[in-house]
Amino acid sequence: MCCLYNRISYLIRVWMACVSLLINPGFAGKMKIVEEPNTFGLNSAFLAQASRLQPKVIPSPVSGPAHLHRLAGKCFSLTESTYKYEFCPFHNITQHEQSFRWNAYSGILGIWQEWEIANNTFTGMWMRDGDACGARNRETKVILVCSTSSKLAQVSEPSTCVYSLTFETPLVCHPHSLLVYPTLSEELQKEWDEAEQARYESLITEQGYNNLVRGVFEDAGLLKGQRVKVKQPEVAAESERHSSLQKCTEDYQKQQEEIERLRSLLTQHNIPFDSKTNEAKGTASVTVKDQHLRGDTGLFDLR
Repeated sequence: MCCLYNRISYLIRVWMACVSLLINPGFAGKMKIVEEPNTFGLNSAFLAQASRLQPKVIPSPVSGPAHLHRLAGKCFSLTESTYKYEFCPFHNITQHEQSFRWNAYSGILGIWQEWEIANNTFTGMWMRDGDACGARNRETKVILVCSTSSKLAQVSEPSTCVYSLTFETPLVCHPHSLLVYPTLSEELQKEWDEAEQARYESLITEQGYNNLVRGVFEDAGLLKGQRVKVKQPEVAAESERHSSLQKCTEDYQKQQEEIERLRSLLTQHNIPFDSKTNEAKGTASVTVKDQHLRGDTGLFDLR
């Protein structure tokens, strides 16, 4: 009986609420509509793992000027028109359509890969391998600009699927804040110095110099590994070249050891020989006098 009474009371309250809305429609306008939280972001807790933005590659390690490394792990957002952009330095760039359509776009515009370098200066950050865009992947170049605070200032699309992002920060206001040379190790600085000297002395071409410098940047982790092997200047016969003075010295020592081994072998078998030095070439020649080595079928010409 008690349960029946409670149910009747509940129905009466519902009926009275409906009647009040019909009598005073203005009351309905004051009701607050609660919306579901927006599910933007790469790691949104409201999305199943399979539905979150999935990167195609792993971001490259943090590199470049040490004072910029403090930006790693931070994100900066900007809303333009109906899109929200989120830039996470040394990680990725994402774009989210500010719409409640069932198929609102959310995607990755690029993943951190390498620096753009020109004239000993970091001129931009390249985010590549973003979401598919036709037959290619989306990519973004980040331009660093001096400002009093760190913020994402502007995003544009100068060409299809290629974006340009302007990031303002006081970390690049010093005149030397984006120089490349100070970020290199002493060993890599030495390699760059040697390449500069070789170009100055016209020992290598401009293309060869650029290839050597790119190798330095790749070894420093500033650029992705895409070395192109170029032809070295011709300093020896086509059959064999020495890549460095150290390699040349090592080859010379091996040749001397081989000569000594042959001398010892001839002496062991009591085979007379003449050791003559070619003054022009600085090499020794061995002439066998009269017989073969035991068990040898003719390694040497008999004289």
